[in-house]
Amino acid sequence: MKKHRSNSRRKFVKKLAATSLVTTGGAMAILGEDPNIQQLKSRSAFSANDQVNVGFIGMGIMGFNNAATATKVPGVKLVAACDLYKGRLTRTQEVYGSDVVVTRNYRELLDRDDIDAVVISTTDHWHQKIAIEAMEKGKAVYCEKPLMQKLAETQALLDTQKKTQKLLQVGSQRVSSMVNQKAHELYQAGEIGQLVVVESWTDRFSAMGAWQYSIPTDASAETVDWEAFIGHAPQRDFDATRFFRWRNYQDYGTGVAGDLFVHLFSSLHAVTNSLGPNRIYATGGLRYWKDGRDVPDVVLGCFDYPETNEHSAFNLQLRVNLIDGSGGSSKLRLVGTEGVMILAGNSLTIQKKVLSSAPGFGGWDSYNTFSEATQKEYAQWYADEYPPVRGEVQPGDIEYKAPKGYSDHYDHHATFFDAIRNNSKVVEDVAFGIRAAGPAIASNVSIFENRVVHWDPETMTEIQPKKN
Repeated sequence: MKKHRSNSRRKFVKKLAATSLVTTGGAMAILGEDPNIQQLKSRSAFSANDQVNVGFIGMGIMGFNNAATATKVPGVKLVAACDLYKGRLTRTQEVYGSDVVVTRNYRELLDRDDIDAVVISTTDHWHQKIAIEAMEKGKAVYCEKPLMQKLAETQALLDTQKKTQKLLQVGSQRVSSMVNQKAHELYQAGEIGQLVVVESWTDRFSAMGAWQYSIPTDASAETVDWEAFIGHAPQRDFDATRFFRWRNYQDYGTGVAGDLFVHLFSSLHAVTNSLGPNRIYATGGLRYWKDGRDVPDVVLGCFDYPETNEHSAFNLQLRVNLIDGSGGSSKLRLVGTEGVMILAGNSLTIQKKVLSSAPGFGGWDSYNTFSEATQKEYAQWYADEYPPVRGEVQPGDIEYKAPKGYSDHYDHHATFFDAIRNNSKVVEDVAFGIRAAGPAIASNVSIFENRVVHWDPETMTEIQPKKN
């Protein structure tokens, strides 16, 4: 057996020595730390020379969210911001002060000597280009997921990071979550046995959840730098809907796969130490939100993960439905041979079920078709072959919850800034980001080109099938 099957419960118990446990009725609940204790681990003392000056490129929904979180980390200062809509630059100074430098040209931020790092929260079709330019300018980079828009963009990112040796962390915060990290420990300890199937979904039931974001009343070709927004995308006349609801269009975004599948891949890969799938097939369609968008609002994906030293071969099913009449939900279920691990929000549960070594007989079984004499003979043989085991303790279920008020988004940013100060590793580097984004983008390729995509998770490249 390979390494992934050699974990033991004894190893697990040792890992939990410093964790509070509550056991009742055979169920074990693992209590998380106080959020102030957990997040203060990232708040080491710093001097004025340790202050990290940050420029924010893209001040849309995620840009403002990233700025709000990053500036809570002690020693982090928002120095400058860039956006292509004037209203967002005005709002940035309203929130963070008139001394914040604002511009519609991101290169002005990259040229500033007083900026140590940039946070990129632009449309997907600008991620790779700006990240590369930022690293080449000597900046540490925090880039929103997905790290790239096209599969062909991966190698340039890898080459640039290797050449510049600059830090780059992808902004998929679940990787830094204390819940995700506990899930990793429990999985490595063999708590669910051999992994067989993973099911995950993120379903929504709202207009904003389906990216029908508000469009400002002053949106125009005068208040928006449309040409800069278009970049290498196909040229067209100004369209406020495309600018403010860009996720709905293949020209600028990556659809539900690039927005939501990436989170699910990131979490799964962090839990299992997986590099990713090698066979990808996805399907879907536009079922409800027929507002001019050209991406599906329902996507289903099937992914084959090969056996590695870290995990057994398993199959993954992903789903996103932007019109879920049940109200929407999001879960990640890892189904093993001895239990199932369920991650939902800031909590996880493991439900244990160990298969008996005795197969049993009767019920929906051929036993009932035997003659009466043979049934008696078989029952005696079975009793001799599988004697009952006395005193066997059934495993208890496990629960783990992060404390109220815990923020994995804060921890993700704090990890990034700690890495800058200490010249240490980030938790979601270029390779990790590509291995999460690659299968998601390949899902789009599968949908729009109606084919299976073969992916090499080690080299992070698409494999072209041999022609007969």
